[in-house]
Amino acid sequence: MTRTTFLTRAAIPALFLLAACEAPVATAPVPAPQPEAPVVAKPAKPQPSARSREFSQYYARSEARLKSQGLLRTDQGGADAPFTRRALVENFIRIALYDEYTVRGGRFVAQETPSALRRWEEPVRLKLYFGDSVDEAQRKRDRDMTRRYVQRLARLTGADIRMTEGAANYHVLVMNTDELAASGPRLENLVPGIGRPTLNEIARLPRYTFCSVYAFSEQGNDNRYSAAVAVIRAEHPPLLRQSCLHEELAQGLGLANDSPAARPSIFNDDEEFALLTRQDELLLKILYDKRLKLGMTPETARPIVEQIAAELMPGES
Repeated sequence: MTRTTFLTRAAIPALFLLAACEAPVATAPVPAPQPEAPVVAKPAKPQPSARSREFSQYYARSEARLKSQGLLRTDQGGADAPFTRRALVENFIRIALYDEYTVRGGRFVAQETPSALRRWEEPVRLKLYFGDSVDEAQRKRDRDMTRRYVQRLARLTGADIRMTEGAANYHVLVMNTDELAASGPRLENLVPGIGRPTLNEIARLPRYTFCSVYAFSEQGNDNRYSAAVAVIRAEHPPLLRQSCLHEELAQGLGLANDSPAARPSIFNDDEEFALLTRQDELLLKILYDKRLKLGMTPETARPIVEQIAAELMPGES
């Protein structure tokens, strides 16, 4: 239900207190009353289209259905979902070193292929961009939730990841389907060289794609991320909204694939877990371990991943 894509693009330029007292009565003429300033009405909040309203209903039903089935769990994985050190290694190889999608004929096509280790080496500055459909109360909730999560990601990875209101290189769109359809010019300004396939994909994101993220590298350095765009649908109810934020922001750091074998994990399209799990935290720690180098293949990375996993899970097989 999510979509994570890695792309290469052209290089981006370096992202009172009032006191009253008595006074003598004055004899000056009383000034003529001034006309009242005209009342300027606030612009009406744009009304969502029928399509956006239908999306809201669809996602509300989806969240309710998934929760009724015991999915969208908010725990980190309990005794019913153990994982071994061996599973951690295999899940890392599959999630970090394989791609989920490829571009073919100007369109994104689901095709899992071996890739190389990719991540951010420069500071990550993340910024939220809200559509007019998101009111101020919801914006505050989204900002607070994102700030807490970004701080957690920074602690786990050791990377320089922060939210900003200034220049950013990780752009998070919180918009409804109407606003996403019109987001092209803004994205072209935020991410020069973003490319028509990505713009079309975001503008036409199908209803069954709950959220997505697109990571970009600079030309000539395919494995070093330099920009990312995440899409969080404004129509989402609270838990789906938070779930999308957790998955897409983490995947945009370099865990680009999903695996049906990963459990407990949000990098699994079965939607069992809504929020980052204990295994997911370890996957992020491995990804940003300095012993792993950009461009490593599954074969060259495996022995190092096994060593790191042994340190993270001592005494386990």
